[in-house]
Amino acid sequence: MKDSFSNIIDSETPVLVDFYADWCGPCKVLAPILKEVKDELGAAIKIVKIDVDKNQPLAAKYQVRGVPTMLLFKEGKQLWRQSGVLQKNDIIGVINSHK
Repeated sequence: MKDSFSNIIDSETPVLVDFYADWCGPCKVLAPILKEVKDELGAAIKIVKIDVDKNQPLAAKYQVRGVPTMLLFKEGKQLWRQSGVLQKNDIIGVINSHK
């Protein structure tokens, strides 16, 4: 049986996973940018936030060494990965290039 995270990333809709931590300054900068991405793309993207402090095994599985780290999945395949803060148009460009 698959875990709930596997079910989420198996989606036909691209899924952007944001690994973050509450104490992380850049994560706080990225949060409103991701909200703008979701507002602009709507149903074309799912955005999932994963707190690395509360989900250490998942962070380890995906070798998240620093936060924020974003991973883009579609149908269970990791298509892209980036650490650090990106601007809204850069994130949208990445998502659109993997539709």
